[in-house]
Amino acid sequence: MIKRQPLKSSRRHLGLVTAVCMAVLLAGCGSRMKDLEQYVAQVKARRGGQIAPLPQIKPFESYTYDDKDMRSPFIPQLQDFAKSTNGHNSSGLHPDFNRPRQYLEQFPLDSLKMMGSLTLKGVTYALIRDGDGVVHRVTLGNYMGQNYGKIIKISQAGLVLREIVPDGQGGWVERDTTVQLGG
Repeated sequence: MIKRQPLKSSRRHLGLVTAVCMAVLLAGCGSRMKDLEQYVAQVKARRGGQIAPLPQIKPFESYTYDDKDMRSPFIPQLQDFAKSTNGHNSSGLHPDFNRPRQYLEQFPLDSLKMMGSLTLKGVTYALIRDGDGVVHRVTLGNYMGQNYGKIIKISQAGLVLREIVPDGQGGWVERDTTVQLGG
């Protein structure tokens, strides 16, 4: 018959063996630590480097806006202010609101592209692609764009529109705008 040892004594032996193994492992790590401690001591013994001084901060110069003799920066200054009287354009320039609007006047100019030009029976036409991708044929006197733009010149390089736009003072001014070929 096999004699069995009590369970308590085998656990005690196992705990004792584990403790001895741990002590041996820790004792092996101790010799490596001395090299590390020496290196740390050498690094701490080194002289520190110079730190550059902080840059000089210039004091902020404040500015007081004295608006007694100056115009307001929030109101646009119009170059043609002499042409207007009491904020209204004295020339009487305004779009013809009674004229029936043409199809290409519903599109902003940046969505209209000139695709080319052609001449039929002595009349020069421009080919314009609208925002929906449909190509239209226009000639002098036709309107396009949302600022009452009337075509005044057509060339192979592009076309010129004369637009009537608000001047910001209750009146209207004319400006010429170019639509480039392929642009």
